[in-house]
Amino acid sequence: MKFGKELASQMVPEWQGAYMDYNSLKKLLKDILRFRQQNAVSSSGPMARTGSLKRRLSMYRAFSGLTSRYNNLKGGSPRKNEEEVILVGSVQLEGSENYQTMFLRSADAGGEYELLYFKALDDEFNKVLKFYKEKVQEVKGEAEELSKQMNALIALRIAVDKPDGMQKFASQVRTESSSMNSGPATVVASVSGVGPGQNMEVIQEVEMSSEGTSGDQRISRKRENDRYEPASLDVLGQVMINIDPDTPVSTLRNCIMSSKADVSFHKEELRKVEEKLRQAFVEFYQQLRLLKSFCFLNMLAFSKIMKKYDKITSRNASKSYLEMVDKSYLGSSEEVRTCCTCGSRLRSVCRGLLVLNFTLFVQVNKLIERLEATFIKHFANGNHRKGMKSLKPKHKKERHRTTFFLGLFTGCSIALFAGITVSMHARKLLDHPGRGQYMDAVFPLYSLFGYIFLHMLMYGANTYFWKRFSVNYPFIFGFKPGTELGFREIFLVASGLSVLALAATLANLDMEMDQRTERFQTLTELVPLGLVAVLLLITFCPFNIIYRSSRFFLVRCAWRCILAPLYKVTMSDFFLADQLTSQVQAIRCIQFYIYYYIWGDFTTRSTTFVASNTFEILYIIVAIIPFWSRVLQCLRRLIEEKDISQGFNSLKYFSTVAALVLRTIYDLRRGPFWRILAASSSGFTTIYNTYWDIVIDWGLLQRNSKNRWLRDKLLVSNKAVYFVAIVVNILLRLVWMQLVLDIQEAPFLHRKAMVALVACLEILRRGIWNFFRLENEHLNNVGKYRAFKHVPLPFHYADEKIM
Repeated sequence: MKFGKELASQMVPEWQGAYMDYNSLKKLLKDILRFRQQNAVSSSGPMARTGSLKRRLSMYRAFSGLTSRYNNLKGGSPRKNEEEVILVGSVQLEGSENYQTMFLRSADAGGEYELLYFKALDDEFNKVLKFYKEKVQEVKGEAEELSKQMNALIALRIAVDKPDGMQKFASQVRTESSSMNSGPATVVASVSGVGPGQNMEVIQEVEMSSEGTSGDQRISRKRENDRYEPASLDVLGQVMINIDPDTPVSTLRNCIMSSKADVSFHKEELRKVEEKLRQAFVEFYQQLRLLKSFCFLNMLAFSKIMKKYDKITSRNASKSYLEMVDKSYLGSSEEVRTCCTCGSRLRSVCRGLLVLNFTLFVQVNKLIERLEATFIKHFANGNHRKGMKSLKPKHKKERHRTTFFLGLFTGCSIALFAGITVSMHARKLLDHPGRGQYMDAVFPLYSLFGYIFLHMLMYGANTYFWKRFSVNYPFIFGFKPGTELGFREIFLVASGLSVLALAATLANLDMEMDQRTERFQTLTELVPLGLVAVLLLITFCPFNIIYRSSRFFLVRCAWRCILAPLYKVTMSDFFLADQLTSQVQAIRCIQFYIYYYIWGDFTTRSTTFVASNTFEILYIIVAIIPFWSRVLQCLRRLIEEKDISQGFNSLKYFSTVAALVLRTIYDLRRGPFWRILAASSSGFTTIYNTYWDIVIDWGLLQRNSKNRWLRDKLLVSNKAVYFVAIVVNILLRLVWMQLVLDIQEAPFLHRKAMVALVACLEILRRGIWNFFRLENEHLNNVGKYRAFKHVPLPFHYADEKIM
């Protein structure tokens, strides 16, 4: 794989604008190469003279090597390179340090092309350097905050384990800490009575090995140890704690009183604090790893591009430029920490976040080492393997059996569908007298699985294209690393569902009653209900099979949508609620299931309950549940985020609720009055929703953008795709007109089939909407360099200056 593609594949998607633009610099190098080829810069031109000069100088230097060595011994300086190509230096521009390259061969043929190259190279390096500095400063700030959190955590551990001996422990640790001045030793301070196997053990270890260290370094360590004291237990009186999970109860409590409470020194409270800090450490560790990768990839990119320049121009400029890169802030790999009091240079000693002074200069590599040591010590009981397993991200493994079973289930689905088709034509079921009864009673039962299957197909296609166009959907949705489903796994689940549904349909494809009892076979009629029971058992199965993490993630998000606005709204929550708004018919099918098997007579396929007032009222209510959930979610975000656009978004969903109710009433009652109300409300909400989809959710139709009527940044290179998506979205938004225009039953389609077709078109529209909605969200994250989620910390300091 070429380096350009490898660089693109390893980039942090949200930081891609901050990386060196390797491809644009390659284009400039191609311009230089093209000029040299066109102007025949060969051995007969200026380069030949330069080459001969190089040979003469090398011969001279080889002959005078003895004298130069003698001059060096006499204190002379070595000769400078007479063939310097560039000079690189730093200048202060607008309060920041920038690097500029002076090209010394601009008078050579094609020198203007090389001037453009070095100017672009400097711009890229300064861009990378500025971004890296900003991120390191952010990391230092977060490290300081984690240090304060660890102070409070260790004090809380002491208070929970030994509340009566807190003061005694503090004086004991200070006494033992003062004994560090006596010589090299390892001091271990722990609470008496707490066994080594307990999680609450507090160990302060200070490595003071004198092996290979000078006397000045030992003196420096003594001075540092003189200043070292363990975390003060008084810190617990200066913090408030917030460890309540995001639940409806906590939301209601926060509406009445403050969410921050005093520390109560309970073991359950300590467990929750440790869990929150563990999550914060893991997220911070991922941030450090990506920052380290950013530094490494960019340094490698500058090395590669300069070597290409040397190869094309036959110069030796890469050495000078890469020396500057190594000496810059980006390339500093050695950490030299200077004591702020005595000015002495100290070798890094990992004491954990408790005793680190993060106000000093911190390099990412050393900070990673310290964080690993602290996490292993305080959150893994010293178990290195367990600690690193928790810190390092889980990489998803591609399994061949997934592809195998996907092909198997797909083949079975095709065979079953063919079997149903052959059975219908062979038995002439489309012309059977019982066709209407079957479509009214049985078809809604199986159409539920068809809606779910189609939605899963669209979601699988979305994940395929998101991955192809580098949309970081696992981060956007908040999936646990390594647990997100790829398109193969989603297609596998969808094909498995299709096999079950088609097999049940084929078994239930019966339109004949027993003339003696005038009843259908009870076992056959219970097949749809049994299939629903199987799916529910799989969904809520507690065992780690069939993608348990993804199943529980879906259930958790669905529960949060149902109880909106009692939960804080996340991206995955309102995205799932949007999916449910396109599954109105599926939700109505669930209502039909309940009535059909509880209040109806399924043995005779009786559906008289459909005409009852209770069923009609619930028929309207269940359809507006997902839209009402979105209204409540928008209102909560309006209150929390103070974003006025969420207010307009809630009005959009409220107008959709009104239009849906009026259309349903017209479908049930008929009449010109309800027809006018349904048409006018649906027309208004269609215009409102279409504008919101295209302009707000997709970010398109920007008149002054670089891409006319689209947006500045596009992931799909073919712009026609966006215009086609806009037209298709508008057309599919108008499918409600078939109801108002009384196009409810075609000659070859039953009314129920027409309803299912319209529902499928809405699912297709939602699938198209999903891709461009997440593309716009990803580009917003890229524009703001958001690559990490914020983990709320448990402790809140009353005085931020107190460590």
